[in-house]
Amino acid sequence: MTNPTTMRAIGQDTHGTPEVLKEVVLPRPVPGPGQILVAVRAAGMNPTDWKHRAAGLFLNRLPLVLGWDVSGVVEAVGFGVTLFEPGDEVFGMLPYPHGVGSHAEYVTGPARAFARKPAGVDHVRAAALPLAALTAHQALVDTAAIRAGQRVLVHAAAGGVGHLAVQIAKSRGAYVIGTASAPKHDFVRSLGADEVVDYRTIDFRDAVRDVDVVLDPLSGDTRVRSLDVLRPGGVLVSLLPGTDPDEAARAAARGIRVKTLLVEADHAGMNAVADLVAAGSLHAHVEAVFPLADAARAHALGETGRTTGKIVLTVR
Repeated sequence: MTNPTTMRAIGQDTHGTPEVLKEVVLPRPVPGPGQILVAVRAAGMNPTDWKHRAAGLFLNRLPLVLGWDVSGVVEAVGFGVTLFEPGDEVFGMLPYPHGVGSHAEYVTGPARAFARKPAGVDHVRAAALPLAALTAHQALVDTAAIRAGQRVLVHAAAGGVGHLAVQIAKSRGAYVIGTASAPKHDFVRSLGADEVVDYRTIDFRDAVRDVDVVLDPLSGDTRVRSLDVLRPGGVLVSLLPGTDPDEAARAAARGIRVKTLLVEADHAGMNAVADLVAAGSLHAHVEAVFPLADAARAHALGETGRTTGKIVLTVR
């Protein structure tokens, strides 16, 4: 019999390998003012989950329940919430990074971190979307302001953020070039990419030029080399900090704008993602699905760096 005051969750008391993740029983949260309580049906996973599990990254508090992506059903609403009612199906990203905790049976979050789940997508695929799709949308639409006819280069185009970025860029009328290993070229083309470059066999700078926007989830050497393919006045949006001390000077000399993006909870952005899904212009590719209790196995798979699209945990 289910205890109405407790819930199952995946927690950790220390940082380390996937084996530090354990199923725990915690008090069921109560929604505060402006919050909703969501009965989680599925919870997406992202590289930030294994990075936080291993080393803390932005969150050094322990014990910790990971997870930012969630799709589920509103169980209760806090004072002042007008957008949702109990029984509504919603999906969203908990405020990154401090609003963590979706790898559990229940989670609370600000009502405006969520949107209504499109009826045509199940909870697993909905849970795969929020963090990665918001990252791509905030990078390409909010930061780079891509326009129809522009040339957009998406690195790691078969990855979690990349495969959604290709679709978002195409929905805006862009000409999209993706980088991916050869076995994933057909997949990236199926997303709508106009060209795909095998980063393992050639330097993308030899195949790509005159790009208006680059989205780089990789940073490091890829970020530095991406400056060479941008047009004067172009935009490089990176998801990780730069490491080249000369980057700013090189970019300024060519009138290139360089921005490093950290995804934010975003009600308008979630509604935009929901609209694209409902229109059939955006879908998440789910590589693997694990039950909540097998979160450690899901982390181990994710850390290989060889997955296509997303990994999702099912809760109910």
